Amino acid sequence: MPLRSRPRTLSPSSGRRSLRGLAGILGLYLLSRGILGTAQSALPVFEEIPPTVTGIHWTHNAARSAEKYLPEATGPGCAFLDYDNDGWLDIYLVNSGKSDFFAPSQPLRNALYRNNHDGTFTDVTEKAGVGAGGFGMGVAAADYDNDGFADLYITQYGRSILYRSNGNGTFTDVTAKSGVGVQGWASQAVWFDYDNDGRLDLFVGQFAAFDKEHSCGVSSDGKHHYCIPRVFRPMPSWLFHNNGDSTFTDVSKESGIASALGKAWGAVATDVNNDGWMDLFVANDTVGNFLFMNRGNGRFEEAGLRADIAYSADGRARSGMGVDSADFNQDGWMDLFVANIDEEIFSLYQNNHDGTFDDQAMRLGVGMATRWMSGWGMKFLDYDNDGDLDLFLANGFPDDLVEDFSSQVKYQEPLLLFQKTGDKYKNVSSHSGPVFGKSFSARGMAVGDFNNDGGIDVLVAINDGAPILLRNNVGKQNHWLGVQLVGTKSNRDAVGARLTYKSGDLTRTRMKTGGGSFLSSHDPRVLLGVGKRMKIDSLDVQWPQPGGSVEHFTNLPVDRYITIVEGTGKWK
Repeated sequence: MPLRSRPRTLSPSSGRRSLRGLAGILGLYLLSRGILGTAQSALPVFEEIPPTVTGIHWTHNAARSAEKYLPEATGPGCAFLDYDNDGWLDIYLVNSGKSDFFAPSQPLRNALYRNNHDGTFTDVTEKAGVGAGGFGMGVAAADYDNDGFADLYITQYGRSILYRSNGNGTFTDVTAKSGVGVQGWASQAVWFDYDNDGRLDLFVGQFAAFDKEHSCGVSSDGKHHYCIPRVFRPMPSWLFHNNGDSTFTDVSKESGIASALGKAWGAVATDVNNDGWMDLFVANDTVGNFLFMNRGNGRFEEAGLRADIAYSADGRARSGMGVDSADFNQDGWMDLFVANIDEEIFSLYQNNHDGTFDDQAMRLGVGMATRWMSGWGMKFLDYDNDGDLDLFLANGFPDDLVEDFSSQVKYQEPLLLFQKTGDKYKNVSSHSGPVFGKSFSARGMAVGDFNNDGGIDVLVAINDGAPILLRNNVGKQNHWLGVQLVGTKSNRDAVGARLTYKSGDLTRTRMKTGGGSFLSSHDPRVLLGVGKRMKIDSLDVQWPQPGGSVEHFTNLPVDRYITIVEGTGKWK
């Protein structure tokens, strides 16, 4: 008889073995594509680690009032940083506090949690002296004085604060001495070296002119809502030049930064035209977004309209919140991402290499998936270490009464994970873990490898709730290399450096940007994923200067962290 109709005799046990074998092969394939998650290991892609395990017993207080003052709805940010230089990421969390519209019944404080190297954390806030004071918004961590220890800048509604690390696990409030104690509604701060003198300067976004008399958004039933901030007057942001002696000079006006009036939220320092000078992309709420082009002479030119990133396709200002920058399509040019409020569609701007950008969010699969979302914290990251940049988004509508007048939009919204597959982004949230089936009033989001296993983890700050720590369970299933860059001629944090690495048939480039996401600060190390490849053949580090020096390294290991010090030609 013909082969295709020939009967085959199988025992029940052999049949089960064959099915298991097929299932195993299918499972490995799906896992490799990020479709199955970690079903083979019975672990989700991202796993929520509860406070009973981490020891992080802290909750954000939004200071909610019947008047619905807008600052209540907008924070907080968070940070991953290694404050004690032990090689393990610690956590900083921002709280609200006393202001002209809020007097807490008991003092509120920010929190610094030390990493115990075993998945748990210890509250060291009081010992470190970083409890802050005032109505907190965000945090930016960086080594601004090049002493080898991360410092902290806390943005607030009111007076912002600079904490200088003493190098012994404690910090000193040097705000008054440093000259960066801005007064106003400060949003995201970004450390970056705008003049390439080897010292980190400071950009501080300002949201809007606001005081407690501005209670708005009263509906027909007499209820107060957190309103759309069109009614608020736009304000200039700040730029401070690092003088090299722990003081700063306000160069907001002469640099051109103060000439653009906006309502700034997220901000990221990046180099969009490959000239070696760091530019600034700033998301504005109900005002066109800014692209401050660094002209290399201490001045910035605001080119958002010309670059076609200021407004929507139909010419409307949107509610820009979280931002990031990366070369997601690996064409050698940095692209931009901005998250907006519901119905406005998030924007994924592809760099056209001529000073303009095209919004590719709809074509690439991100647009429709975010139509009813309101995005805050977000970041490009290679969560599965396959070498391609994926996207993680933290969402939540600002008004807790939105469901009174909308059937589509929810106050609490799910987290979203997009995997880069070919030239598209695929929403893989539904099979990446139970946490993606929950909803949150998420705001700030930081990324970093808190357990040093090579999988980039995620910290999400919740408005009026406890933070969420998500452990990545799949990154370590592929090979990776973590790189700590230490600048000597360049700024010590090496913000602005480009890393190009090759592993077999894989070639990828990463840039170390400044800031990004929303009110938050990230792991200072750079993770390089190579999939199943067993080594990194070469790594080129271009240090952050116009035409900056390039150091070449070969035959690098995988699945470990290394440190590269500028000018040594070595890694350790």
